[in-house]
Amino acid sequence: MKELIKRTILHFLMTFFSVFKVKKSKLLFMSYYGGQYSCNPKYITEYLLKHDLHKKFEIVWVLNKPEQDRNKPFFRTAKAMSLRYFYHLATAQVVITNHRLPNHFKKKDDQYYIQTWHSSLRLKQIEKDAGKALPDNYIELAKHDSHMCNLLLSGCAKSTEIFKRSFWYEGEILESGTPRNDILVTPQLDLVNRVKLKLNLSPEKKVVLFAPTFRNKQKTTPLEFDVDRILTTLKQAFGGEWVLLVKLHPHLTEMYRHTDFSKNVRNVTAYEDTQELLACADILITDYSSLMFDFAITERPCFLYTPDIEQYTASERKLYFQLSDLPFPSAVNEEELLVQFDRFNKQDYLEKLATFLLATGSFEEGKASEKVVERIHQICS
Repeated sequence: MKELIKRTILHFLMTFFSVFKVKKSKLLFMSYYGGQYSCNPKYITEYLLKHDLHKKFEIVWVLNKPEQDRNKPFFRTAKAMSLRYFYHLATAQVVITNHRLPNHFKKKDDQYYIQTWHSSLRLKQIEKDAGKALPDNYIELAKHDSHMCNLLLSGCAKSTEIFKRSFWYEGEILESGTPRNDILVTPQLDLVNRVKLKLNLSPEKKVVLFAPTFRNKQKTTPLEFDVDRILTTLKQAFGGEWVLLVKLHPHLTEMYRHTDFSKNVRNVTAYEDTQELLACADILITDYSSLMFDFAITERPCFLYTPDIEQYTASERKLYFQLSDLPFPSAVNEEELLVQFDRFNKQDYLEKLATFLLATGSFEEGKASEKVVERIHQICS
């Protein structure tokens, strides 16, 4: 009954605000349903601001906490599900998201919807390929979203292949890279120093980022290895003094927001921009997260730690690649991980990485945001 009442109210609000005309050159951005100022929508926005294009476009961001608008005076904010939100959603000429649009949104004929998605490539199967792993309500929302979409972004040829097969979408795919990865193509020392300053880390400190993916049954603690042994072995194998940053999936932000691990471990789950953490990291440890493919652009070492590989593939998601086919050294327990650190060969790693990026047909050249903005210009002209 409550769900029916909610849907009725949402339908009424969208119907009411649909009487307002679409406003030319108004851009509405949303990342993870308003949860963050992050990901591809953020980097498209940052490109607009950097090139003073906020003077040409009206930029609106949907944020669950609009008062925390990151001190950006050049765009408006609207709290998710507020009256202002429904107004801007109904009157934006271009809507840009990285996830899904809510099912109460009914796109008008003169509105244009850009779906950036939230990875350049993925290891876990998605959408149709994931089959029964997805609930019916998710599939319903996915179909609704795909039918409204006008443009989908792709980070590589392999992603385009997956999109064409697994999405309920037959429209245009822009093969020009992933906006959030632009900062990873070219090293940016000033950005790295700013991130370390935010985290109260010395510029000389080396960073290993641990970023595991989401699981339906989340463990009490995500750390299943001896941190001191990890950091000691990294020092022996790569030199320098190390700190471990733990970045969990956005769905777990509130669960772990106030969790502290140890003096050598920083919980950065609440840090919104994962790409900044990747730019700062000297080494990435992950399991099945698509971040491995983003990080590959930096050519820095990435290690896969997958102690639950059999359980995960049996009960959560099947994978697009065998782990052995990936260029990243992998381990199923702590001892194997330490051995992989010791045995790491940079030249061998770079050769495997180059072969993999060539095979998947990477489009990442650092100009993805520019290409999207060019398309937005065409739409609004």
